[in-house]
Amino acid sequence: MIKTKQDFICKIHLIISVLIVVPVSFVYGFGPDLQFDIYLNTTNERNFFKAIMGLYLGFSAFWVLGIFKASYLKLALIANLIFMMGLGFGRLLSLILDGTPTSGYLFGTFAELFLGFYGLWVLWRGNY
Repeated sequence: MIKTKQDFICKIHLIISVLIVVPVSFVYGFGPDLQFDIYLNTTNERNFFKAIMGLYLGFSAFWVLGIFKASYLKLALIANLIFMMGLGFGRLLSLILDGTPTSGYLFGTFAELFLGFYGLWVLWRGNY
């Protein structure tokens, strides 16, 4: 897993991502009303959020693979970068077009952009 300082630098954001994304996926899938101001009323809405949960869990599994298998690390870094930047920039767009969300979503925006740019920096350095 993490054996050197270089491993730590390359993988810490993947570990942080997994530790955050997995629990959030279960909240989205089974109880978004418990944590967020989201109330699902139809089967289609519940289906959509369970699909998001599956997407989050699938990406998380891939990041774990990259943490433990060196041959998957670069692809896991790229997948994490795309995932985090996609969420972060989507939330920025919503901030501009829709207004300011709750503090949890604001924190998520900054955290996702930070993790995405950190992943970009790790890839740019090329020492993975």
